Parts: sequence; C-alpha cells; structure tokens
Amino acid sequence: MTSSADLLVLGAGPAGLAAAWRASRRGLAVTVLERAPAVGGLAGSFEVAGVRVDHGSHRLHPATPPTILADLRGLLGDDLQTRRRSGRLRLAGRWVDFPLRAGELAGTLPAPLLARVAAEAVAQPLRRARTDSYAATLRRGLGPTLYEALYAPYAEKLWGLPGDRISAEQARRRVTADTPWKLASRVLRIRRNRGQGRVFYYPRRGYGQISEALADTAVAAGARIALGTAVEEVHPGPESVRVVAAGEEFHAGQVFSTLPLPALAAMTNPGPPAAAVEAARQLRFRAMVLVYLVCRDGRWTTYDAHYLPGPETPVTRISEPANYRDSADDPDDRSVLCLEIPCDVGDEVWRADDATLRELADEALAITGLPPVRAVEVAVRRLPRVYPVYEVGFERRLDDLDRWAASLPRITTFGRLGLFAHDNTHHAMVMAYDAVDALRPDGLDRTAWAAARSRFAAHVVED
Repeated sequence: MTSSADLLVLGAGPAGLAAAWRASRRGLAVTVLERAPAVGGLAGSFEVAGVRVDHGSHRLHPATPPTILADLRGLLGDDLQTRRRSGRLRLAGRWVDFPLRAGELAGTLPAPLLARVAAEAVAQPLRRARTDSYAATLRRGLGPTLYEALYAPYAEKLWGLPGDRISAEQARRRVTADTPWKLASRVLRIRRNRGQGRVFYYPRRGYGQISEALADTAVAAGARIALGTAVEEVHPGPESVRVVAAGEEFHAGQVFSTLPLPALAAMTNPGPPAAAVEAARQLRFRAMVLVYLVCRDGRWTTYDAHYLPGPETPVTRISEPANYRDSADDPDDRSVLCLEIPCDVGDEVWRADDATLRELADEALAITGLPPVRAVEVAVRRLPRVYPVYEVGFERRLDDLDRWAASLPRITTFGRLGLFAHDNTHHAMVMAYDAVDALRPDGLDRTAWAAARSRFAAHVVED
C-alpha cells in the first residue's frame, strides 16, 4: 500500500505533534508515523491501578513562551492547572525543601558543611579557570564541597559517568545556578517570586494530556496519525522522500524527523559516510527503568517529588503523580508512586525482574527514611533512550552526524532525540513551530532554519 502527503512527521511526541498541528492549520496534508500504540513518547501518560501516571516526573515550566502557553491553554482550558511546587531533596543525609529555601538550608544542613560552602564561595573568584569538563566547571563555580555533596553523585547516577568524563556543555545545559552567588540569588528570587521556580503547569489528566490534545487538534485540522507504525527505511530524494513503515510506503515532499539521530542514520538509504556511521555508534543515550508502586493507603505523602542525588540508592527521583494535579478522577483509596532508576540497556537493573525491582524500591525508601508502601501491584516500564550522554568529546561526534543529517534533501531533524539535546517540552514545541515556519513551497528555507538552530543551541533545561 502506498500513500502520499505534503509533510511526513516521524514520531508522535510533543515536537512531532506540534509540527503536525501547525502544518495542518497551514493547509498541508500531514501524516504522522509513530511506532508506539499511543501518542506522547516520553511525555505520554497511561493508567496504573486506575490512576493516570507519566513516564517519570514531568512539568510544564513557567518559562514556556507566551505563544506556546496560550496555544496550550486554548487546547486544554481549565484542565491546564497552575500548581505550586512541593518537592524535597536529600542532601547530606537530611531532607530539605526543593526548590531550595535559604532559611531552611541554614537551619537543616550540618554546620561544618555550610562553613566549607561559605568559605569556598568567598574563594570562588580565585579558583583556576578550568572548564574542560562538567566536574571542573562546577568545582570551579560552586566549590568542591557543594559539587561533591550534590552534583557529582547525581551526575554519575543520571549519566553513568564520573563528572570528569562528562562534557562541560552538560553543566551549561543543566546547571543554571553554577556559582554560589547565582544559587543564592535564585533561592532568594524564588522566595520573593511565586512564579518562576515555585509554580508549574500540569494537566488534570496527566502530562500526556498535552500530547493527546495536540494529536486531537491536529487530526481535526486534517492530519493523519498512524500509530503502531514503526519506520523501517528512509529514502531521501531531490524532489520527495520515500519512507517504508510497517510494510507500507509513504511519499512526501518534506519529512520532519524527531527520531533519535543515530536511529535515523541506521535506517536511511543511502547511508551516511564512515565518519557519521562511527559518530552514530559512539553517541549513546542513558536508559531508565520506571517502577510504579500502588499505595493502597491513599496518598503516600503530601510532596509531589523526592530527589535522591546520593549514591546510597540507584533511584534518582520518586514522584507521586496525583500530587501534581487536582483531579476528581483520582481515587481516594490509593495512589501510585513512580521510582526512576537510570541504567544502561542490558545491564543488571535493565534485566531485573519485577520482584527484584520491588526489593530495590523498598530498600530506597528504607535507606532514605521515607514511608514504606503497602504495594499490592507493581508495574514496570523500560525506556531505552532517556538522557543524551554528553561524554567528553561528544561535540565532534555529534557535529559529524548532524552535518550529515543536514545534508539530506527534504529531511529536517529536531526535538529532544532528533537533536541529541536536553530540552523541556516547551523547547521541543518551539523547534516544531520554527520548523513549520521555515517551510516553503519548494522545501525548507535553510537560512531561516539555521537561525532557528542557533537559537536552540542556547536552550537551558529548566528544573
């Protein structure tokens, strides 16, 4: 079977769906191909024990551009709720509110730790200007004590590498408060301002409601979304692109790919040159196992998320989705927790059975002093590509692969996986809007897209 479209979008996450909606409103014939049985990708939602849960912890940040936020409010209405953050962070063996509060930090953390942090803050301008790795950048900026207490163990858990093997670009993308003074300024600003950092937006039916609303409105505008349709081959040409997916052929004048960049390289014919093939082989993503525990005693705690940066457990975060929203659909007699465990595909955690993962979850709760869970049901999801790993030297490899992808006629890549980027949902939607705005009848406006790519490079992940 063969079908044709003006625009073919590969992937039905927020980036792909936002592009499909915007292009459909322009009158283009759009088809979206998605291998999963539901839209949303990593930003999707599903049910466990009758409770809507997400693939880990997700929030729509107040830094979302007004145009994007207005569109989402138009789609979701009152279902897009403004919520106050209520997280906790385990630091130096003690719990502190997150986002951080200056008074609580001073009253909770050990005095020797605070004294060392203060002394290193004063000495910060005198430290050597090494910025050749994540570790060097943050040791210089924040000081060795704060780096070793918080950022070093968290980095190794999240990305599977010690900080001196992680690129300094990781620090720029993920740590905006990279000096004690910036950190103090942020804490004080959050205290004074109930907006940035203190609140977030979240849909009543789970974070996946954003993608579901985008999909519904794209279809209403004329787009076709083919679920359960895995892309197998991509054949670019000067006038059109042929894509083979689930045994069907699709032809389009333009393709937008939000697929992982290394995966696109593996399925494109003719394939990339040797340098790009090697780059695709070396660029890797950190995987994650999500363990969902059904709490049969109602709400587990009043907090939305607990952050666990320390090395005492491989769990990095525990979220309770029902605390992210106010919904009459959430039952009173049970709640669901989501424990995030970064890992590598094929390692011991990835291969662990449900009983082993339940034991690991119980150990994490006991070690950190969190309440036990009388879980009757345990659900597990395994995500093979979650965090791009910015190992030292990744920039050259990514550049080799990105240059090849940019050379493909009538194919444009963007999105978190498509650009090997650490980005928020609002960043992904900005990329989608800019990609559609750069479309011309004869293809993509390369000048406009280059300018957009330059803007994307300045994106910084919001906590």
